[in-house]
Amino acid sequence: MSYRAGAALQAAVYQQLRADAVLADLVGDAIFDAMPVDVPSGIHVALGPEEVRDASDGTGQGSRHDFVVSVMSGTDEGAGFGAVKAAAAAVAEALEREGLVLARGRLAGLWFLRASARRMQNGAARQVDLTFRARIDLN
Repeated sequence: MSYRAGAALQAAVYQQLRADAVLADLVGDAIFDAMPVDVPSGIHVALGPEEVRDASDGTGQGSRHDFVVSVMSGTDEGAGFGAVKAAAAAVAEALEREGLVLARGRLAGLWFLRASARRMQNGAARQVDLTFRARIDLN
């Protein structure tokens, strides 16, 4: 088992999201690898937790990464989930497109696993957490 491709996957996901024109139309440049000290008031995207497991087999070393991308609204977006869900759909579509290239390892596959939508901060803000699975070959 190895965590060697963790940083490469994170960088590739971040770049894929930053380069997506549809997502940029919805959130501008509010796509974060690490949240800023002052949380944005509008809709924004942040890379979240990741769990990694060994996926080595007879053909070589590999890893399975389950990672979360969160789409959130500030309290000024409290009218509903519509805009947050539209941005979440754009995130999913951006990651489903071909072209995610890793600096280390080879992406064997990327799949959407689940989403969770909820109200935050006394019901005024919204958040959708999208969980994806990546299979990386390390040879």
